Amino acid sequence: MLVDAGITGYASAIKQKAEQLFGVNTPPQAIVLTHGHADHTGSLKTLLDDWDVPVYAHRLELPYLQGKSSYPPPDPAIGGGAMAYMSWIFPIGPSDFGDRIKAISEDGKIPEIPDWRAIHTPGHAPGHISLFRDKDRTLIAGDAFVTTNQNAITAVATQREEFHGPPAYFTCDWEAAKQSVLKLNNLNPSAAGTGHGISVRGLDLELGLNRLAHDFENRSIPSQNGRYVKQAAVTDENGVVEMPPPVSFHVARALGLGVVAGLTLYLIWAGVRDDN
Repeated sequence: MLVDAGITGYASAIKQKAEQLFGVNTPPQAIVLTHGHADHTGSLKTLLDDWDVPVYAHRLELPYLQGKSSYPPPDPAIGGGAMAYMSWIFPIGPSDFGDRIKAISEDGKIPEIPDWRAIHTPGHAPGHISLFRDKDRTLIAGDAFVTTNQNAITAVATQREEFHGPPAYFTCDWEAAKQSVLKLNNLNPSAAGTGHGISVRGLDLELGLNRLAHDFENRSIPSQNGRYVKQAAVTDENGVVEMPPPVSFHVARALGLGVVAGLTLYLIWAGVRDDN
């Protein structure tokens, strides 16, 4: 199976890796989406142009994948780093893959991958799922927890190992996110791959995930000023129903624009230096 489809422009890299691992003309038996955010579905349309395979997602993600609803807006006011401050420019959909998307059954079983089961782990997204293989306790967590500080651009660049809850700026229900981490910790996984950060296993995983589960708020929520910290977005099978009022993020927007401007100037400077 292929789990998630990365950002836009990565279809060729994904197909090349698949051919390297499994041979030419061997598409996956299924694509499973942990959730529908743009950094997990960006190359899906291009992949489906070549691969006639089923795509599965939780039923509560379908409105965001079938053109019915945008996600709750990002939360720059949560803070925590440049990625959070820039999040107001990130796309929130909806995407529309139509009937190419199938709902995962309520028991979490996916016919093409019988050794795995989908576990509903909401919080970061209403229909977020993780995948677990019981026979060797292998976990694909998605963004239910991550192993780098996705809020900070320096940590994203270096992939420094740190256990955190889901990327804060797109998490719309913090209590659900906490319960999802507790649920995954109770599985006692032996190895885990996450949507952001490096894969972990053994004692590093056991200690890191256990600490996160028992100190979730301090390790996951950068600020109590975030839009969804005290009140979650309300969603259902049709998408967003109600959201808490927006929090002013003029400072966050200014910082985000400063970061974008700084990166642009650096790229221009680097290009000029290379030309010389």
